[in-house]
Amino acid sequence: MDDIVFIHGNALWSLSGGIPSSFSALSGTLHKLNLSRNALSGEIPPFLGAFPWLRLLDLSYNAFSGEIPASLFDPCLRLRYVSLAHNALTGPVPPGITNCSRLAGFDFSYNRLSGELPDQLCAPPEMNYISVRSNSLSGAIAGKLNACRSIDLLDVGSNHFSGAAPFGLLGLVNITYFNVSSNAFDGEIPNIATCGSRFSYFDASGNRLTGPVPESVASCRSLRVLDLGANALAGDIPPSIGALRSLSMLRLAGNAGIAGSIPAELGGMEMLVTLDLAGLALAGGIPGTLSQCQFLLELNLSGNQLEGAIPDTFNNLTYLKILDLHKNRLVGGIPVTLAQLTNLDLLDLSQNQLTGPIPSELGNLSNLTHFNVSFNGLSGRIPASPVLQGFGRSAFMGNPLLCGPPLNNLCGASRRAKRLAVSVIIVIVAAALILIGVCTVCAMNIKAYMRRSKEEQEGKEEDEVLVSESTPMLASPGTQGSNAIIGKLVLFSKSLPSRYEDWEAGTKALLDKDCLVGGGSVGTVYKATFENGLSIAVKKLETLGRVRSQDEFEQEMGQLGNLSHPNLVAFQGYYWSSSTQLILSEFMVNGSLYDHLHGSHHTFSGNSTGVGLSWQQRFKVALGTARALAYLHHDCRPQVLHLNIKSSNIMLDKEYEAKLSDYGFGKLLPILGSYELSRLHAAIGYIAPELASPSLRYSDKSDVFSFGVVLLEIVTGRKPVDSPGVATAVVLRDYVRVILEDGTVSDCFDRSMRGFVEAELVQVLKLGLVCTSNTPSGRPNMAEVVQYLETVRTYS
Repeated sequence: MDDIVFIHGNALWSLSGGIPSSFSALSGTLHKLNLSRNALSGEIPPFLGAFPWLRLLDLSYNAFSGEIPASLFDPCLRLRYVSLAHNALTGPVPPGITNCSRLAGFDFSYNRLSGELPDQLCAPPEMNYISVRSNSLSGAIAGKLNACRSIDLLDVGSNHFSGAAPFGLLGLVNITYFNVSSNAFDGEIPNIATCGSRFSYFDASGNRLTGPVPESVASCRSLRVLDLGANALAGDIPPSIGALRSLSMLRLAGNAGIAGSIPAELGGMEMLVTLDLAGLALAGGIPGTLSQCQFLLELNLSGNQLEGAIPDTFNNLTYLKILDLHKNRLVGGIPVTLAQLTNLDLLDLSQNQLTGPIPSELGNLSNLTHFNVSFNGLSGRIPASPVLQGFGRSAFMGNPLLCGPPLNNLCGASRRAKRLAVSVIIVIVAAALILIGVCTVCAMNIKAYMRRSKEEQEGKEEDEVLVSESTPMLASPGTQGSNAIIGKLVLFSKSLPSRYEDWEAGTKALLDKDCLVGGGSVGTVYKATFENGLSIAVKKLETLGRVRSQDEFEQEMGQLGNLSHPNLVAFQGYYWSSSTQLILSEFMVNGSLYDHLHGSHHTFSGNSTGVGLSWQQRFKVALGTARALAYLHHDCRPQVLHLNIKSSNIMLDKEYEAKLSDYGFGKLLPILGSYELSRLHAAIGYIAPELASPSLRYSDKSDVFSFGVVLLEIVTGRKPVDSPGVATAVVLRDYVRVILEDGTVSDCFDRSMRGFVEAELVQVLKLGLVCTSNTPSGRPNMAEVVQYLETVRTYS
């Protein structure tokens, strides 16, 4: 082994375990050590720093843990490049790295490093490559990195750096790659005095940058990627950006202060593949010149205030896969030329002011996985194409003049009335008057008959809806045997027994603590079983005076009784008295989603020893709950807000179908004031941030936030707020965001989900994060959530 100067682990079988101490015998000869892409683990041995001739050290893509040994860079006489990327290393970047006088670059990305970067990081004069992406490093770095005058690549993305970004490097002639994304940098992007001829990648997205997009960026003619999205930039989009002929991606999305119009000059970027201007404040029309960007794969102009018509020249974008124009003010019809975009995966034109029919030719877009034209002014029959029909009702809702499947609006007969001759109209009117007379006589006879029938059965009906105080659930001490009527029982379901004796036996459950099955901010739930074996859930409300009268209570219950959806727990009746209010509903034999995700032995590791749900079952629950909420938000008039969504309110029937409970209790929930903190404490982790505001501007987006938390709960198996230690608490959505920033998304998954379709898990996880955005405007509505989940599903 004395003569070995180079070891390349990739030429061997996959290695595991630690680096053997016998390697130390090579210290006098080894020049290059490459053990990347193996399964090596344990700590990096300190003796690797005693290799005086070592020039390259590559231990990337392994499972090394612990801190980077300080001795690794001592004496470090000839080391040129070191890569420890994609491991599980912790602790700081060793300050001794600045002693490597010949070091040209290092890659410590995708680890768990923390602390600040060393002060003299750029002391090695040839330092040209620095990558610490996806760690937990922090502090100010501009002063440290602006001194790197030979830098070629800088990637500090996805950390916690703050202060000014090291924009001083942008003017260097050697710079090719500059990534400072997903940090907390602030300040403005300066003008770039000179731009290197090889500068191709500029990503400063996901920070707190302010000011305008500098026009000087247009001088960087070699740029291929320009991503300044998710900041606080303002002003107009410089038209001069259109001169960047080599640009393949332009992303400014999520800068709500960027206004003005879309420059027509952007059509000159002939190599553009992605144009993302979503979530800005752009107005005016969509320039037809964009159709000259013939290589576009993604065009996202959603969430603006764009007006005018959709250009009918977009058919020139033959490679286009994503066309997202939703949430604008676009008018006119849907161009039939869009049907020529045969590669489209996503077409979203929802929430505009489009009119006219849906072109039947769109049904030929066989590659579509997402299609939405909801909430426009479209009219006519929905094309019968299986491609379009498969996206369900949510893709078309909010268009009152649309008809035909999958909507419930039936299309009328052909409208030839305008062409009828006047004489024909007269004949029809005369016939109609005769028919009305006949119907009037018949109606009077039927009404007289019904009045007699009602009088005959009036006493019997009263006995069926009124309950005497001798019923055990209503009785108070000293009233046994009394026949005074003290309450009213109304049944919505014909399957429930109507005889008083049946209710007398069944409702004894309310005196039996063994029949207590749950409780919450609204009331206590009992299981009541009748002699015929039928069981129902009886919720005894704790209204605390919030229901002021019987009329108010019955009005609320009557509205709930009219709601019907396969994924809602069905109301079956109610009872009212001055001292007791009860709600009767289906009894769910499989308990709640909370029971199955967490059980009584749930641990912080996300595992449960209770009954587990498969991914197929969990996904079905997520989709069913989303459909129930979409029904309450979009199909009910007036809109029904839930305001108490959590996994314990999502019940499971015998087929493990989701049934949302406690809906429509807005007036029965604790008053949103001084009382809410104590009563809603059990819902911590589900409550949207806006509900903490004194103005309490809650809306349907508050429900979306809570549903997003449930999605995260389903994928991770963790509680919304967990306490692994006595003095610590972990909020689920914050935990997931941190894990995703580290690039180890699979660490988020419930262990029992490993081996399932991870692509679906990732998509649902990311949807949960979108739904839990801090601002309501950043969250989708429930119709959009349903649409997204339906595209994720890969099984029937």
